[in-house]
Amino acid sequence: MDYQASFAIGAAGMAVEKMRADIASLNLANASTTRTADGRLYRAARLLTTSAPLSGFAAFMEGDTLAPLLPQAVGVTTIDTPPRLLHEPGHPHADERGFVAYPGIDSLTETVNIMTATRNYEANLLSISAARTMALKTLEIGGSR
Repeated sequence: MDYQASFAIGAAGMAVEKMRADIASLNLANASTTRTADGRLYRAARLLTTSAPLSGFAAFMEGDTLAPLLPQAVGVTTIDTPPRLLHEPGHPHADERGFVAYPGIDSLTETVNIMTATRNYEANLLSISAARTMALKTLEIGGSR
């Protein structure tokens, strides 16, 4: 029995969820920054994902429509949200009216994104663990003959 497909599916899911959590963490870390290195306002990022067939497995299934699709990160995009304007007249980045623009990042949304990514990561890890347990049990059965 081949358990490589099960491991590959779980590992792909874990990789995507790790990236999703990293991006949400990056957004939270930059929620109070007033400028990026190029002088612009930081914009919240989101991970773009797609599904692609597990190579080799689809051929193995001989065209079965239930062949697994692996999640893949295809890029990162920024989202346009209005900045938060805070009245800080003494701040070096304040405009002529004394307002400083901060990224329009909602810390609650980013925290939920991290929690969701963490739960999905754990679920993928559980699927790998289950496949590993099944593989080891199969070896036990095969070795007891």
